Amino acid sequence: MPELSHRRRMLVLAICCMSLLIVSLDNTVLNVALPSMQKELHASVAGLQWTIDAYTLVLASLLMLAGSTADRIGRRRVFQAGLVLFTLGSLLCSLAPNLESLVAFRMVQAVGGSMLNPVAMSIITNTFTAPRERARAIGVWGGVVGISMAAGPLIGGLLVDSVGWRSIFWINLPIGIAALLLTWRYVPESRAPKPRRPDPVGQLLVIGVLGALTYAIIEAPSAGLTSPLIVSFAAVAVLSLAGLLLYEPRRAEPLIDLRFFRSAPFSGATVIAICAFAALGGFLFLNTLYLQNVRGLSALHAGLYMLPMAAMTFLCAPLSGRLVGSRGPRLSLLIAGAAMTASGVLFAAFDAEATTPLMFSGYVLFGLGFGMVNAPITNTAVSGMPRSQAGVAAAVASTSRQIGQTLGVAVIGAVLAGGTVGAVASTSSTPYETGFMEASHPAWWIITACGLCVLLVGALTSGAWARGTAHRTAKRLEPAAGEAAPDAPVQKSAGTSADA
Repeated sequence: MPELSHRRRMLVLAICCMSLLIVSLDNTVLNVALPSMQKELHASVAGLQWTIDAYTLVLASLLMLAGSTADRIGRRRVFQAGLVLFTLGSLLCSLAPNLESLVAFRMVQAVGGSMLNPVAMSIITNTFTAPRERARAIGVWGGVVGISMAAGPLIGGLLVDSVGWRSIFWINLPIGIAALLLTWRYVPESRAPKPRRPDPVGQLLVIGVLGALTYAIIEAPSAGLTSPLIVSFAAVAVLSLAGLLLYEPRRAEPLIDLRFFRSAPFSGATVIAICAFAALGGFLFLNTLYLQNVRGLSALHAGLYMLPMAAMTFLCAPLSGRLVGSRGPRLSLLIAGAAMTASGVLFAAFDAEATTPLMFSGYVLFGLGFGMVNAPITNTAVSGMPRSQAGVAAAVASTSRQIGQTLGVAVIGAVLAGGTVGAVASTSSTPYETGFMEASHPAWWIITACGLCVLLVGALTSGAWARGTAHRTAKRLEPAAGEAAPDAPVQKSAGTSADA
């Protein structure tokens, strides 16, 4: 990528953050709208899970393909295509006549979304090359997640209560169009000097692992763990994973370069991302249904109740970015793991949702933990990797987040559906509340375990030994002499010369 002025780099960061905003905002406003969708579309808990997981599943399956494709054919080109598809998918979601159509249109959104975040992170990585400057930029990037979490419940609640749940998808339209025009005008094109070739077999195996596993988890409560359908899908997931592990190392240019995982910080970041976002997905899913269906709050009031969590995420994300830039990822990861674990314990062992002050304390702790965890995940994932593979490295981190959120919603939803034993469809508030509260206890213990995993893995993979493995892995991954150019600049369009 050609050298840009400070002003131009800040503008590129702002444009990339716009893409993250619409993707993150879409998830937070959707959670607030779930009870309204459930009533209008007559959806079960499994149906609600699919409105979230159909999106995250497709997103997780295609992120690495999008990252490598962007490195190959041009990051700006893929980024623009993603904005078009995401905006179109949002429009279609707002017009969906039934649950099946909504799930299908969410998948269209996800195809576009897969071209946004990893590609945007690759653009940021190649725009901000100094480690401290990059860490601060990633902190700003993480802060956008906090903004979406703060604004999402409020905006979603206002729209759902005043216009209806379909309007939550309208807010993506002006932001998506503005980001598209600004990308054309200000973001220079770039691509890797030696991008990897497509890997269709690896891509199909990834889809097989994630799709079959998610289906088995979501449908198990209704079909039964031992039913032939669930067993068949579980077998497909296991066989696809085995095939992936056997096939990918034999390729010269695999979809997933398993050598990345020889770096303890990179492997740790992957595990931490899965656990942290599984906790987030389960946390939002549980609280949205609890606040509206058990406490009887409106969508807006439910959004206001969750503001303490969102505010802490917003405040802590840029702070975490500065800590990572100045002191490394260890402190941020330890704070994140401890706070998320404590939050889970409050709900699992002390019934925090039954007492409003204690519930708010749990929200604050979870927001603190989640706000601290995002920057070290992203920074660790892309640090030490050759910039020619920045798109793929960032895509692995983004994929881990989506896998985590997919599994979190699937597992927590399955536990909830099995525990309530049909109480979701009940018109009586007492059995629903009783069933929900009882079913939520094991779900909260799962979230607690995720937080504990963040704490332990963060401590293990952020020390001197871990940094040594990262250094050795980076040497193995360095391109050969003569291929060391970080980016291959291409001819800029007429709108990309200003401020360069």
